[in-house]
Amino acid sequence: RVDGALEYLGRNDAQIKLRGVRIELGEIETALRGCEGVREAVVIARQNAEEKRLIAYLVANATPTDGADVPTADALRMQLAACLPEVMLPSAYVWLDALPLTVNGKLDRRALPAPHTDALAAQAYVAPKGEQEALLATVWSELLGVERIGRHDSFFALGGHSLLAMRLISRIRNLLGVELPLTTLFAQPCLADLADALDGAAAIALPTIMPADRRKPLPLSFAQQRLWFIAQLDTRANPAFHIPVGLRLQGALAADVLQQALDRIVARHEALRTRFVAADGGAIQQIAPADSGFALRHFDLSPHADAETEILAHAQHEAGEAFDLSHGPLARGRLLRLGDDAHVLFLTLHHLVADGWSIGVLVREFVALYTAMMDGQPDPLPPLPLQYADVAVWQRHTLGEHALQRQRRFWHDHLAGAPELLELPTDRPRPALQDYRGDALTFQVDQPTSIALKALAERHGTTLYITLLAGWAILLARLSCQQEVVIGSPVANRNRSELEPLIGLFLNTQALRIDLSADPSVAALLARVRATALAAQEHQDLPFEQVIEALNPSRSMAHAPLYQVVLAMQNTPQEELTLPGLHITALPTGQVSAQVDLWWSISETDAGLRGSVIYASTLFDRATVQRWTQMWIALLQAMTAQPASRVSALPLLPEDHRTRLLQQFNRSTAPWPDAPLLQPLFNAQCRLTPDAPALSD
Repeated sequence: RVDGALEYLGRNDAQIKLRGVRIELGEIETALRGCEGVREAVVIARQNAEEKRLIAYLVANATPTDGADVPTADALRMQLAACLPEVMLPSAYVWLDALPLTVNGKLDRRALPAPHTDALAAQAYVAPKGEQEALLATVWSELLGVERIGRHDSFFALGGHSLLAMRLISRIRNLLGVELPLTTLFAQPCLADLADALDGAAAIALPTIMPADRRKPLPLSFAQQRLWFIAQLDTRANPAFHIPVGLRLQGALAADVLQQALDRIVARHEALRTRFVAADGGAIQQIAPADSGFALRHFDLSPHADAETEILAHAQHEAGEAFDLSHGPLARGRLLRLGDDAHVLFLTLHHLVADGWSIGVLVREFVALYTAMMDGQPDPLPPLPLQYADVAVWQRHTLGEHALQRQRRFWHDHLAGAPELLELPTDRPRPALQDYRGDALTFQVDQPTSIALKALAERHGTTLYITLLAGWAILLARLSCQQEVVIGSPVANRNRSELEPLIGLFLNTQALRIDLSADPSVAALLARVRATALAAQEHQDLPFEQVIEALNPSRSMAHAPLYQVVLAMQNTPQEELTLPGLHITALPTGQVSAQVDLWWSISETDAGLRGSVIYASTLFDRATVQRWTQMWIALLQAMTAQPASRVSALPLLPEDHRTRLLQQFNRSTAPWPDAPLLQPLFNAQCRLTPDAPALSD
């Protein structure tokens, strides 16, 4: 505007949101132009009385009026399905002699005709039938963020993944009292088919988690116990289990309201008031009073000329300062004042009292409380059904029962004989004692590759994560020259709905043993990894600590047991941090610690897949890890293009790198020098002075 303000009018990049999924129309148009018989293509989203649908307008190589055959809608969908996920397949295909243009020669989208009934290729929306389908549709809508669910819709085509699948199973368990195997959902992902499968599902009496008797010593959960023992054995490991958060706050911050909101969260969640006291060779939980408050320190940096340097110093100190586990608190922060309308907030939680999901809970509650307090409203949060200590006591009791012997046997059989160390080529020898020093880098998988990976997963009845996991296994096997690799796969482990609103350490990590022997094809490996991951999910109740106990592997202080690499998909519920009167951006949070050799994290964005790697800087150079990320992306691209190929035949290098190494670096030809050579000079001198010496030393 004239006054210098920017007015946001909307998106202008041909992106739409359809059934909860953000779609780039240009990607569909590019895929259509690659179909046989198609010269031009335009895709729009057309809203009718019932729903928004994708419509493709096409111009053939030979116009329909010439009598030439054009591809049928089914043929086009079949070609598109090879490179696009189902949600990106148009519902109708309209053939035109030419695309309508404006007087300026630009596409006239308003002149595109509505499709006829016979142009429709996708099955029309059919409402759920019966109470069971209606109930499932309601749960799907809540989990997937899609307003209307049809009885022929697929859970995974609408954006479902493994974590949402486990939450769906938890909802079904609570609402219907039946246990739905995860394999059934993968085999029958359509709403109507899944509703039919529920009729034959086994009834289950879900044991109730009761409040623990606070007069008795409160035990640690199994996950807490392992972290506590690590902290006692090696104090250098402490920062490796910190969860730091850094935020820059621009605007009018009410610092007193911020403190009150954090205090209220601490009062709600006992985990944030817990300390761990040594007792009988182990430790017990002790919980501070509810009015303990949040330990937030205030610093005024406004007098400092170089505030950014001070911010970095505070970030490093905040993230690296060790917690006192026996005295607490294990959640703390510092608020830096840069000016009246500029602040920086650092929060740090110890992994003993929180996990990644917990951060989402904290953000959601903080936003609700701060907003309500600023408006003078009462506390909007409902009471919590349980506390973390109740779950720890219940876990100790439940895991002592005979029912989990089957899970112990599964993990013993799954991991017995697996390689205990992944022999990756390191830049430096592995020290005898793991020092947890790390560094981090980020990378990007572009949108076309991301779309192709989702389409590959869909065609093979699996998820994006399993497809990425298969590619990760191929790379690790090639680098280590091992036919079996064991990869850590974090799971939220909140498979009961009453656990979802709690802050605490629920995260469990599954050690997935992936077999690449006999040089399988990409398709065959996807099937193997899918079977492995689903079987592990069916046995996820056993904590990783109990898996180690069942296997009793040889212990080493040089590396983590069972697995040294992790692939994590960041798809836990993330809340948008929006506060009244404030603009908030994330900040780096100081030093990086490495719990394992390589921790690979992937998240979905509008631009594709965003990756981050935390690596053990004691073992690897940054350039090495960067090269491996490039190799992984090249493998993923090759998997989508060559699903029938053997995994050993997939290229490890991007095509431009391969060309540079094999052709450009190997070019040894050189032009013949223009300077005269010895022999012609000798002959010429002989002719010029035949009686004189022609050549002398």
